[in-house]
Amino acid sequence: MVVHVDEVFRALADPTRRALLDELYREDGQTLSALEAGFGMSRFGVMKHLKQLEEAGLVVTRRRGREKLHFLNPVPIRLVHDRWVSKFSEPWTAALSDIKHRLEKPMEKIFEIYIRTTPERLWEAITDSEIRSKYNFGNRIASDWTPGSRYEQTNPKSDAPIGEGENLELDPPRRLVQTMRALWGEDVKAEGTSRVTWEIEPVGDSCRLTVTHDQLREGANEQLYGGWPMILSGLKTWLETGQLLTTPGSLMYT
Repeated sequence: MVVHVDEVFRALADPTRRALLDELYREDGQTLSALEAGFGMSRFGVMKHLKQLEEAGLVVTRRRGREKLHFLNPVPIRLVHDRWVSKFSEPWTAALSDIKHRLEKPMEKIFEIYIRTTPERLWEAITDSEIRSKYNFGNRIASDWTPGSRYEQTNPKSDAPIGEGENLELDPPRRLVQTMRALWGEDVKAEGTSRVTWEIEPVGDSCRLTVTHDQLREGANEQLYGGWPMILSGLKTWLETGQLLTTPGSLMYT
């Protein structure tokens, strides 16, 4: 199912659904029981609201053992911003509207987006250095893309690598699992290594791309994961239109 802007607006129109998103903003990865406890309505009522948020792509669920966890997915909001806000404002204002998450436990962030393209073309856009630079802050990526191989991220405006990691799993054009170590500043270097998983699933004439960024320490620096909505929005725009977004994800790293 491809999510449309109208579905996002309808989902956001209800104050209870906005409150549910606020609760997931406060603490991501909650069960239905945990969410229900904060609302004065029946379990069924909370389920109905969550279902509408899922249909709009604003909430993503994952099974962890016997529990079903709910995660806030800010990408559709980012797409609405890019379509209806950024063209009326200066590029720097996009940075002010990023959704930020602070948790009191090791963090896992899940981002989901639908892109009208083929799995093969999407895989190429993720692994090709030239294409990657068009939506990933101008950053290039170099690797031989074999299991266990190393990759390095560079930027023309930086004298040293800005990121590195290991390719743990490669199953083109379906799944890529990588470690990630940010190197662009001493503050992010201190965060150590996290993990990023790219999963591609064909859906009709489109693909559902799910990016899971996990193994983040408690209270991790938001620079590590805060840029994903902009990056994925730029990736979608590039693949579907061949154009760059005038938002930070598609601009050069500074």
